Amino acid sequence: MLRTRFAPSPTGYMHIGNLRTALYAFLIARKDKGVFILRIEDTDQARNVPEAVQAIYKSLALAGITYDEGPDKDGGFGPYVQSQRLPIYAEYAKQLIDEGAAYYCFCQKEDKAVSEEEPEKTITRRDPCRNLTPQEVQRHFIKNPKPVIRQRIPETGSTTFSDHVYGSITITHDSLDDQVLLKSDGYPTYNFANVVDDHLMGITHVVRGQEYLSSTPKYNLLYQAFGWDIPEYVHLPHIIKENGEKFSKRLGDPSFEDLIVMGYLPQAIVNYVALLGWSPGDDREFFTLDTLTDAFSMDRINKSSAAFSYDKLKWLNGEHIRALPFETFHSLALPYYPETLQPLDLRKVSKLIQLRIEQLTAIPEVVHFLAELPDFDPQLFDNPKTKSSLDSSLKVLKEALPILEKLAEWDNANLFESLKAYASQSNQKVGTVMWPIRTALSGLPSTPGGATELADLLGKDESLMRLRKGLSMLEKPLS
Repeated sequence: MLRTRFAPSPTGYMHIGNLRTALYAFLIARKDKGVFILRIEDTDQARNVPEAVQAIYKSLALAGITYDEGPDKDGGFGPYVQSQRLPIYAEYAKQLIDEGAAYYCFCQKEDKAVSEEEPEKTITRRDPCRNLTPQEVQRHFIKNPKPVIRQRIPETGSTTFSDHVYGSITITHDSLDDQVLLKSDGYPTYNFANVVDDHLMGITHVVRGQEYLSSTPKYNLLYQAFGWDIPEYVHLPHIIKENGEKFSKRLGDPSFEDLIVMGYLPQAIVNYVALLGWSPGDDREFFTLDTLTDAFSMDRINKSSAAFSYDKLKWLNGEHIRALPFETFHSLALPYYPETLQPLDLRKVSKLIQLRIEQLTAIPEVVHFLAELPDFDPQLFDNPKTKSSLDSSLKVLKEALPILEKLAEWDNANLFESLKAYASQSNQKVGTVMWPIRTALSGLPSTPGGATELADLLGKDESLMRLRKGLSMLEKPLS
């Protein structure tokens, strides 16, 4: 059975690259009716953040990415937290020592801790401790009973492996470091723990960033030393900014949860992240998690770096907002409405803006005019597109106000029919009539809704007050 895993380090919030890795590993498993595993790689104790584990659970839940096995879902391959597996790593490190594939290093030089999120920058090194005789090792133990254990990389030759995205790759052994496998405190490095855990947990497909391509031969040498089957590799291209720089949380770029706070829907972010390095082979761009599962294929993952575009994300977010059931959108919109909007029917406000909003955080600015008419230049009444001028707008407001004042049923349908009839009777286009009314009601060049929708929402008294104010503005410069 196909088995994939997502193995984050609890060092912070879910960044976009991490989310994409989790998503692709999830989709690969779901596509093949396989198993998707969550494993917490917390071996770098100095960088672990206590609340980060909960942030991982929360982010996966928000994204809709469900795992079949994990710290709270034992599938028989646990523990699924690396700090709870120390005796396992010690056992397998000793096995490598016995087989000559690793050695004790007493130089007290420990490689910088790494994780799948932050691969190391390797420096070619053959530590002199690799040449110690068994007797010399015993003597060193007296002075330093807690050495590190390093992998013994062959000094010559090369390792070739195949990747689903990048094809066949060959790395010469003289470019590889004798990496630390087990640190002096008994904790494994990521480079060792991920190999042991992937094997013991039956991982068949390893999904991770392309920065691990150069390190993969070290992992394969470990698999070979143990006599284990090597999993299939799916390395993912970099995510970059539109200016070509690397997209990175450490450089101030937003995490998954940051984007949600910025007003993007989780499902829209997931949709967009899926397209950063993968395409369905046609012109589709809008996906739910279910349709992504149906469409996804690791054979269509691209090699080239993917540029993160806020404009594209915003557009997709708007598409997902419009696809929401109204009640869902209304509940999401409510926290963004200013308190000054409370006298209005907020359900009507939500119906007005749902088809016109691309970002939840834009709601306050979009609806602010409903609470208070902004100051605006009378020249706004002049609009060549609707053949509206200051003179024609003055005429419309003068003649339409009495009609609206007498209107008994104040709702969108009656308002529209009354103004449409007035346009016909006065030999004017409907747009020419509606423009000055919408302008007087909103004070804006564009609004989420037409003139009669706004009048319906604002109510008769507020609407007539704004229309009279608009009329007064037009009378002054023309008097």
